Amino acid sequence: SNSSWHGTHVSGTVAAVSNNGTGVTGVAYNAKVQPVRVLAACGGTLADIADAITWASGGTVSGVPANPTPAKVINMSLGGSGACGATYQNAIDGAVSRGTSVIVAAGNSNANAANNQPSSCTSTIVIAASDREGNRASYSNYGSVVDLTAPGGETATAANGVASTLNDGTTTPGTPNYVYYQGTSMASPHIAGLAALVLSKKSYTPADLESLLKSGTRALAGTCSGGCGSGLADAAKTINLVPAV
Repeated sequence: SNSSWHGTHVSGTVAAVSNNGTGVTGVAYNAKVQPVRVLAACGGTLADIADAITWASGGTVSGVPANPTPAKVINMSLGGSGACGATYQNAIDGAVSRGTSVIVAAGNSNANAANNQPSSCTSTIVIAASDREGNRASYSNYGSVVDLTAPGGETATAANGVASTLNDGTTTPGTPNYVYYQGTSMASPHIAGLAALVLSKKSYTPADLESLLKSGTRALAGTCSGGCGSGLADAAKTINLVPAV
């Protein structure tokens, strides 16, 4: 199968390099990305994802060398249907106990995010998507498990999507390029990047970081039926809430 370069697009939203006269700028353009691949052309399992959460956060996975640089933030621009299973939840709980925040996409089914995983897992920060006008995006999941909302775009008009890094190769890398995508997969890395900015200024526990991110939102300019959490992320407002150290 051809690659969608989905992870490349997500990573660019988090941390695409700035001030180089090329392309786009990531939210946290000085952050370091640790790519952990769990899904590929042949798919993957929840056990793969759970092991990746554990390894990325500095936990032990049998047969795999220890992670020398555990992640402070995990972004999960992925999901599936169903309630959160014990293997998934245990991995997330382990990551949070080690001080790693787990930020997840709410899902793209225009349905209750509580019926999808990992958005149905506790101790996650669940992100819905807005469109360019500040409404809940037509595809975005919603509900009481959503914590806040970030730009996800709508590509019915291409330029109303989220522009980020991509590649024109099919099954192997070709020439880097930039493409507009839509999805809660695009919204979640906006918040992962914002979390990285916050943590570059001051250390927070995952629970305190979640509280700060929610306090730094503002009302959506448009409408949200079903629940979009505390509102639309406001990066400047959020950073200004971080006390000087």
